[in-house]
Amino acid sequence: MAAESTITLNMTALVAVVGYYFLINIIMYIVMSVDKRNAIKNRRRVPEKNLYLLAILGGGTGGLFAMVLKHHKNRHLDFILVYTITAILHCIVILFLFSKLVFGF
Repeated sequence: MAAESTITLNMTALVAVVGYYFLINIIMYIVMSVDKRNAIKNRRRVPEKNLYLLAILGGGTGGLFAMVLKHHKNRHLDFILVYTITAILHCIVILFLFSKLVFGF
C-alpha cells in the first residue's frame, strides 16, 4: 500500500510540474503575441523585464516559439540567448524531476 501511495503522489507531482510548464509557456506566447500586436499598432508595450521574468520562470520555450512564429524580438540577441538558455535549463530541471519522481534517483 505504501508503494502505491508513493507512486500516486509522484504522478500527481509530475502532472503538476508538466502543467506548470505548459501554462507558463502558453502565457509567454500570448504575452509575446500581444506585445507584437501592440508594437505594430504603436500602443503601450510589455516591459522587457516582464518578458525576461516570464522566461526565467519557465517560459523560454514559449518565447522561442513566439519569436519564430510571430517574428517578434527575433533580431535581439539578448532575447535569443535568454530564451534559449532558460529553455535548456528548464528542460534539464524537468528531466531531473522526472527521474526523481518516476525512477527515484
